[in-house]
Amino acid sequence: MIEIGGTDVTRLPPEKRHLGMMFQSYALFPHMTVAENVRFGLRMAGDKPKSEQRALAVRALERVQMGHLADRFPAQLSGGQQQRVALARAIAFEPRVLLLDEPLSNLDARLREDMQIELKELHRALGLTTVFVTHDQEEAMSLSDRIVLMNAGRIEQEGAPTELYGAPRSSFAADFIGSANLLPATRSGGSAVLEGTDVTVAVSGEGAMGKGQVMLRQEDLRLRSAVAADAPVPVDVVASVYRGADVVYVVELAGRRLRVVLPRHEEILPAGSAGLGWREGAALWLSE
Repeated sequence: MIEIGGTDVTRLPPEKRHLGMMFQSYALFPHMTVAENVRFGLRMAGDKPKSEQRALAVRALERVQMGHLADRFPAQLSGGQQQRVALARAIAFEPRVLLLDEPLSNLDARLREDMQIELKELHRALGLTTVFVTHDQEEAMSLSDRIVLMNAGRIEQEGAPTELYGAPRSSFAADFIGSANLLPATRSGGSAVLEGTDVTVAVSGEGAMGKGQVMLRQEDLRLRSAVAADAPVPVDVVASVYRGADVVYVVELAGRRLRVVLPRHEEILPAGSAGLGWREGAALWLSE
């Protein structure tokens, strides 16, 4: 059974469920103008006069900054503009729930970031419950108040973005949300020994003693040009990638590779021997 606001909508026809839907491919009708596309759902519902349908369509277009292109056809629009039209169509009839199926996946990185901000602003303005489906972990983190992480058709973990990122309950959740470093280890008490090394790590988090994994977020690690008090674990720097705002290093520890993210203003290290450390309390235990 599917309930919306306490009402069973399972057997209702689609036009009676008051759901706004935005598809990944936008699904705009090429033979209709922008205004006609936005008005389509209102026309199919048939519960409002034409004058009100047009007024609602115009208001929806203005909300997404597309009112000035109401008379154009989809083929005359850019991908970002088509995305806005599809969004306007989904909100035009003031739905109770808005469903978004990977709506930003066809946009380039800069436009996708801009649209994330616009979607958050629109959500705040409308106060509309929104279900956003995405495979992009950063998109999920930046847009949501609550994340439901699915794995093979089952709920792996759900909660606030800060909860899933800071306290994942499984290796799948840890690796999917934030691409964590996961190191096999054996725990005894409040510490664990990394497999293949004599490195002992103080760990936080509940879980059974014995074998499991230590999770270390990339940005919680520190890297020095040599072993130091705050970077006591010897590693080898295998590669580095400069990304402008930061630098990603790939280091090797006991045959396993870890990723380290450091701010760009820190010294850029060459390949070779280095020292690795991490922020106190950063190591989370995940038992088998």
